Amino acid sequence: MKELTICICGGGSLGLVCAGVFASQGVKVNILTGHPDSWSREISVEDMNGRRFEGSLNLVSGSARDAVGPADIVLLCVPGYLIEKTLVDVRPYLKSDALVGSIVASTGFFFEAHKVLVPVTPLFGFQRVPYIARRKEYGRVGLLLGYKPQLNVAIENVADPQAVCQTLERLFMTPVNLLNNYYEASLTNSNPILHTGRLYAMWGNGFEPLPECSLFYAGWTDEASNYLIAMDAEFQTLLKVMGIREGIIPPLLEYYESSDAASLTRKIASIPAFKSILAPMKETPEGWVPDFASRYFTEDFPFGLSYIRDLAHEHGVPCPTIDRVYDWGRSVMTTD
Repeated sequence: MKELTICICGGGSLGLVCAGVFASQGVKVNILTGHPDSWSREISVEDMNGRRFEGSLNLVSGSARDAVGPADIVLLCVPGYLIEKTLVDVRPYLKSDALVGSIVASTGFFFEAHKVLVPVTPLFGFQRVPYIARRKEYGRVGLLLGYKPQLNVAIENVADPQAVCQTLERLFMTPVNLLNNYYEASLTNSNPILHTGRLYAMWGNGFEPLPECSLFYAGWTDEASNYLIAMDAEFQTLLKVMGIREGIIPPLLEYYESSDAASLTRKIASIPAFKSILAPMKETPEGWVPDFASRYFTEDFPFGLSYIRDLAHEHGVPCPTIDRVYDWGRSVMTTD
């Protein structure tokens, strides 16, 4: 691999883990973050098998000019509500041939990039996040809790997309499959349906303070699975109407190798990498209550499910369950 300079925008868990994996391969990694003083130049990532990825960062900065200017690849690892702002910030400093991508495209990356960037800007975006990532120590130590067997990516405005796939395959150490178009990466039944359906099952009919924080996946219920199945059926109808290739975004039952709500519940609740993940809750004097300011709400409703809902309405696809869950999510966010 020729020497690359990659600018990672965002200092969260995925940005930290990607930085560690890339730096361990000798790649020059620049970090663009609002908290540069909180980062160490030496970072370490440990995966679930005990493998360690260690490396030195080339630059950590709050300046887009310094971090983005030399970059061959600019990788956004930011929540949906920051995508537009980040693209506006980096736009003046992009090299003409710099690849601009997103660690996951389902939070509006391509929609926003088409509005903000020069039309010929080379773009890429993953259908799902490459890793299950968590932060052990901000800006220093990350945890890679799960790999994907294959990564699906959409690429635009590139003469040789397969060459980009090969580069991404080496960087992420995972096979990469090229999608046909950006819709195949932007529309997903992962977090925008998986998270929102579970949240609605937990709190859609109200809530009482609990003595401890709930487990999000390990405490999965058949009610949540039923919402997922109903929302996914509406989503799959939308894909057919839009002419998206059959099977490129498999139904959730197929993806999780399940046949009904009960088996889907057992499958999701038993995934090792998910078992310790807590529900988005906060502690109050009365007990644990939903945290409507968490990214599960602020990202997955307005920058995830909203795109699916809007396209369904635009294409005349009935989506009563999606509408119900979406309307509830937006209502609790505005009243928190």
